[in-house]
Amino acid sequence: MTFTGFTKQDFDVFTVPGLEPRMEALIQVLRPKLDELGGILSPYLSTLCGEEMFPHVAKHARRTINPPHDSWVAWGSSKRGYKALPHFQVGMFASHLFIIFAVIYESPNKLILAKYLDKHASSVKKNIPDDFYWSMDHMDPGGKLHKDLTASDFKAMAAKLSSVKKSEILCGLRIEQGDPILRDGDKLIAKVEDTFEKLLPLYKVSF
Repeated sequence: MTFTGFTKQDFDVFTVPGLEPRMEALIQVLRPKLDELGGILSPYLSTLCGEEMFPHVAKHARRTINPPHDSWVAWGSSKRGYKALPHFQVGMFASHLFIIFAVIYESPNKLILAKYLDKHASSVKKNIPDDFYWSMDHMDPGGKLHKDLTASDFKAMAAKLSSVKKSEILCGLRIEQGDPILRDGDKLIAKVEDTFEKLLPLYKVSF
């Protein structure tokens, strides 16, 4: 089956009021596409990373009151889960799609990445595309554009990553909900693959 991309209906899932109705819409409307994307991109990522990469679609199983504001498919090198490992994600908030590399707070690898960011802040500043963004909170739809950050900012992020237990870091590209590339499955997959390739150096230095 050819991937058809994402529509306004997919983004509108996150405007459905209430936990149960939103989860029902998410499961029926969005999750099949995330499952499909996971299967399509796994072979590419496995080749790119030089190891098998397994897709994991967010289940939001711990939620009992608040409806999810975003959802995603993540790829990591373990079949059992991805949260303890550096990983890649494609997901969406109501406002945009994100294509990211992430090391979240459950992962001990964040200490390895923190040391790298501190030691190589200048080269990170030089080698990541200007239109990518960085965030230290995966629940926050915002972030800071790479072009607006300095080497000192990366050193500060590294310090927080190594000293604050709940800290995490992610980097990647956001595509606004109205961008026509989201409606073209082939072009979107090509954009995801290109973004992952640009993020691969961060993945490699996190081990």
